[in-house]
Amino acid sequence: MDILFTLGSFIVALAILIAVHEFGHFWVARRLGIRVLKFSIGFGRPLLRWQRRPEATEYVVAMIPLGGYVKMLDEREEEVPEALLDQAFNRQPIWKRSAVVFAGPLFNLIFAILAYWIIFMAGDTGLRPVVGAVEPASIAAEAGFQAGDELLSIDGRPARSWETAVFAFTVEALDGKDLEVQVRDSGGLERSRIIPGEALAKLSEAPDLVSRIGIEPDRPALPPVIGEIVPGEPAERAGLAVGDRVLKADGQALASWQDWVALVRDRPGREIVLEVERQGSEVRRIDITPSAIEIDGKEAGRIGAGPEVPDGLMDGYLVDVRYGPVEAMSQAVGKTVEMSTVMLRVMGRMLIGEASVRNLSGPITIAEAAGRTASYGLDSFVKFLAIVSISLGVLNLLPIPVLDGGHLLFFLVEWIKGSPLSDQVQLQGQKVGFILLAALMTLAFYVDLSRLLG
Repeated sequence: MDILFTLGSFIVALAILIAVHEFGHFWVARRLGIRVLKFSIGFGRPLLRWQRRPEATEYVVAMIPLGGYVKMLDEREEEVPEALLDQAFNRQPIWKRSAVVFAGPLFNLIFAILAYWIIFMAGDTGLRPVVGAVEPASIAAEAGFQAGDELLSIDGRPARSWETAVFAFTVEALDGKDLEVQVRDSGGLERSRIIPGEALAKLSEAPDLVSRIGIEPDRPALPPVIGEIVPGEPAERAGLAVGDRVLKADGQALASWQDWVALVRDRPGREIVLEVERQGSEVRRIDITPSAIEIDGKEAGRIGAGPEVPDGLMDGYLVDVRYGPVEAMSQAVGKTVEMSTVMLRVMGRMLIGEASVRNLSGPITIAEAAGRTASYGLDSFVKFLAIVSISLGVLNLLPIPVLDGGHLLFFLVEWIKGSPLSDQVQLQGQKVGFILLAALMTLAFYVDLSRLLG
């Protein structure tokens, strides 16, 4: 059922984002007087099709949901009656063709803005930006951070929640410069903490950057009670069940879920003897061997279980970030621009070898994220859609033939030289673009498999 839910969430996300992208091409083409023959979500054999009348646009939902297309009237693809030549795409001036091509990525970015606008107006709930613990001898400890510090801003960026603080840390770490963090300490005094840029630069690609700096958010101690079991993982194979309270591990009493996690991570591939309380009274002995995974170059244990979160436990630890319609729109535009800029910067760093290809995400990772965010709730799924929509918009604007950005590049060359590139040159460009795109997709899929297999 988990796999079906993840797959279903992935297909729904793809369908929405592909429809948004292709609708951009479709809508602008229609507004500029270009005849659209077909609007398809997916490729291959049609599952659903609808056409109001023979000369109208045909709408199709096809079997393979990994893309879509808008087919316009074009002399390069078929013979066009003389009476319809003024509606053919290839007969349009450069500005019209460019507008149609640019509209797809633009609509993806507009979708992200609208998604963030709705989220910011409805309210985005997150952890309060308060430091709960500082790791001794860490970067944060050396910078003077203390438990109880409330993060106010990171290099001038307001920290309204822990999520926004983490994003700000991640963005600023790319520059490798000293980072000023304004905090309000437990005594109510505002102070400035400086994190050295040299130390940040070494951590810029860490998936848990803030934790690696040495600070953790303030949150209540969870009881060591199993709330979720991942199918096929050691917890299920050992016989653990939802509701089990882990009393002891190798004779060591456990006071919190955090203690249990730390013990599991320290014992990859080593058997642990548990004393487990089941149904409030029965105490059982269970032997479990955590699987070994790699985290930050070190081997760690994992059993595939999540904690039970009692009702009301998080009260007082959460903050609701909410804006009025005008301010929400400003925040949404800023968020979309910022995310687009970060993606471009990371891509640039990967091209020159300053960033790892591990930053890539392929279909497996995206599908997992779709299922996970959908399980958290509608707001998390909408935020996921916004991020992926931005990625699609930015990726499609890259000047690679076969992508929208490649077509725009051809139009730019045509405008400069005063005539279109020859069909042969465009064909060769398309081949190069296809090879580059296939290589990128293969690499992303390889990175996905590497993550999946640890």
